[in-house]
Amino acid sequence: MDFDFIPEEDMQEMNSALEDGDLCKATERLRESLKEIEKATLDIAITGQSGTGKSSFVNAIRGMGDEEEGSAETGVVETTMKPTPYTHPQHPNVTIWDLPGIGTPNFAEADYLECVEFRRYDFFIIISSERFKQYDIDLAKAIQAMDKKFYFVRSKVDNDLHASQVQRKKTYNEENVLKEIRDNCIKNLNDEGIDEPRVFLLSLLELDKYDFYKMQETVDKELPTHKRQIFLESLPNISLPILEKKREALRKEIWKWSFVSCAVAVPYTGHKFLTCDIAILVTSMIRIQKAFGLDKLSLVKLANKSGKDVSELKSVVKSPLDINKELLTTLLARGKTGTLKKVEYVASFIPILGTMTAGGILFGTTYRTLCDFLKEMAEDAARVLRKALE
Repeated sequence: MDFDFIPEEDMQEMNSALEDGDLCKATERLRESLKEIEKATLDIAITGQSGTGKSSFVNAIRGMGDEEEGSAETGVVETTMKPTPYTHPQHPNVTIWDLPGIGTPNFAEADYLECVEFRRYDFFIIISSERFKQYDIDLAKAIQAMDKKFYFVRSKVDNDLHASQVQRKKTYNEENVLKEIRDNCIKNLNDEGIDEPRVFLLSLLELDKYDFYKMQETVDKELPTHKRQIFLESLPNISLPILEKKREALRKEIWKWSFVSCAVAVPYTGHKFLTCDIAILVTSMIRIQKAFGLDKLSLVKLANKSGKDVSELKSVVKSPLDINKELLTTLLARGKTGTLKKVEYVASFIPILGTMTAGGILFGTTYRTLCDFLKEMAEDAARVLRKALE
């Protein structure tokens, strides 16, 4: 994508925001929209029978290993005795709930829904490592009755593939085996009255394989807009398609950050003007950095997980790791090149902003600066991922 111009869809959205010609009202609406995303919470319930890998999935979806500090306890027997919240290490408004296994002596089916406070969660992931049992079916029906979204995860497919490869040395075909497992799960669920079940095959040891990206896309489409954004930003950076998805989602927010920072800055002059503008933009840039896992904490975690020294990962990062006012001042100065031409372009679509020369210049500068920064972060994240996988 060329980041030197504002995409048509963003221009149209800006036009809609300013359709009544009131800059102050439009700015306030955009500010509230951004706050809604920043304050939004996402509660994801991971449930199913004991021993299916629920706790490992809780750790994997947060980009953590099973032995890291703060990870969910795992084991071959039921280790979860009550609904246990695990906050995302980099996105505290995202909470993954490890729910007790249904059907265990500690949680009989009749009491399960009440005990785990099912209405608290945004959506549910029902995990099974084998055939989905009656407990799973009843659970899905109860969730469906509450008009909540749920998804089936068939875990440990890597074990099934290995067993099939041993047993079918001459005829083994991974794609055929995966299809066989998926079709069997869907038929089983259909027979029990679950229409069009969403079934995803995963390896909790290698989350980037099989159906994880497909599951992410499905959940993404079905979440409300403000929750979709934080869901995407919180996903572990395990594949290039996920990095690209994050880049696309964050790009759509850039014009809003730029517009609000511009509207805040226009009434002021001198140092006060600059401080207000930079404070908003620094916050936005830190958010982008965290989404791509390029902050110091995320790099250390990735280094430990991949067996690399953190200096190896940092060696492929071309953009600055320390985001502060001084860095942004430098980037804004660099971004002023060619901005006057952008003012004419903006003015042709949004006269109320374009005719305010200071506002138009600032908007063009901040928009260009954030787009360039996003592009560099996405490219750095891809390099870091490749280095970690070496």
